Amino acid sequence: MRFPSLSRIFIAAIFASVLFSCNKKEDFVSEDVKDYLLITPGKYITYRLDSMVFTNFGTTTEIHKYQVKHVVDALITDNLGRPGYRVYRFIRDSVDATSWTPAQPWTNSGTYFITPLTDQVELIEDNLRIIKLHMPVRESFSWKGNKYLPTDPYGQYYGFSNDDNMADWDFYYDGGSTSFSYKGNNYSNVYSIEEADESFNVPITIPTAYAAKSRAVEKYSKNIGLVYREYELWEYQPPPVGPYKTGFGVTQWMIDHN
Repeated sequence: MRFPSLSRIFIAAIFASVLFSCNKKEDFVSEDVKDYLLITPGKYITYRLDSMVFTNFGTTTEIHKYQVKHVVDALITDNLGRPGYRVYRFIRDSVDATSWTPAQPWTNSGTYFITPLTDQVELIEDNLRIIKLHMPVRESFSWKGNKYLPTDPYGQYYGFSNDDNMADWDFYYDGGSTSFSYKGNNYSNVYSIEEADESFNVPITIPTAYAAKSRAVEKYSKNIGLVYREYELWEYQPPPVGPYKTGFGVTQWMIDHN
């Protein structure tokens, strides 16, 4: 009787393993992205917001502090005729623990729309449309979150080049669900979405050279919504054109919700 050689047995074992792997179905089930955004009428989130602005013709950097409240109004249709939720935004000056200034009343600060679709959630504000979240919700999954943005979307406000290629930004989930703490506030079941992290000559160690920064990251907590956001776009022009900076920066984090 002849027996198969060890090499043939080895090859057959590899073939069987590959065949099994190809036929095995992926058992990953994604969470629903709608669980990570504020889309229930009557719900609100209040944020502390630090706004970075450049004054005195771009030679001075100032941080203005506010509180901002986002309130879901109702289910309506967005500007593309799709079912979506209108969100009202209100703002007031922030009151620090060391300040004796009385709280200021809320004032209207505009509206935006959140449109949940089958596999993604879009936000539309000032006719700018962004895919904030996309399925599947898992580490490293990426998508073109700004693909609907026009060229130079901030051109009417800022003379910088940071927004020239925003449609090419790759949004992606940086890690899995985890806890997150910021300035004494603790959040759980959080997914972090990286959007942009580019800089040149930052901090500005060579004042005679061009500098720029594009930084965007958002963090969402399950059954709550956005709990942290960092969004910074600016560039520095050296002499003889400058020196000056143009652009803006926003850091906001949740301090209350219902």
